Amino acid sequence: MLEQKMLQFALFGAGWVLWLLVGLSVIVMTIAVERVIYMVLNTAPRAAFEAAIGGFLGGGSREELEKSLTGMRGLEPRVLLAALTAAKKSPDAAEDALVGTLTFEKLRLERFLIIIGTVASNAPFIGLFGTVLGIIQAFNDLALSTEESAGAVMAGISEALVATAVGLVVAIPAVVLYNYFSRRIRESTGRMESLGSLVLSRLRADEAA
Repeated sequence: MLEQKMLQFALFGAGWVLWLLVGLSVIVMTIAVERVIYMVLNTAPRAAFEAAIGGFLGGGSREELEKSLTGMRGLEPRVLLAALTAAKKSPDAAEDALVGTLTFEKLRLERFLIIIGTVASNAPFIGLFGTVLGIIQAFNDLALSTEESAGAVMAGISEALVATAVGLVVAIPAVVLYNYFSRRIRESTGRMESLGSLVLSRLRADEAA
């Protein structure tokens, strides 16, 4: 009974698997475009940001840095502003605010990235699954067909192999995109941690003085 049900399912062939892979590819590309836009919109203006940080680390006041960062777009200004605001209470509060805000911003950077990673790791297997279904359908047709129609069945097997190829076509760009975004996130969070440590050290030095 179960075998018959599974056979009926397999005889649907690989067509729906191909559409599934196409849908997953569209989802991956949509997320990739959204992530690129998000990262671009949340990148601090380099010249203005470096000037503000350089001025503070070179001896500028905390008030001047806070004024420069207020209204500036980007992840780094938001993280440092949270630390500067908390520093009015104590340097320890500034460190807690820095860590908490950095963790929150990292989660926002990683949003939807798991979908790209999941597609990247599983698309080849989905394609292989479609190929298996297609081959089962082709052999079933072969068992029911005459010798003259065997060529058509072989064509069906060739079409079934397309599913594996499509799975790889979907997976390879997904892997590249996942690695790219993962590296960008590591670079961004690493830069924020480094800048945060420098700012915290200056705040502690001012407090000790």
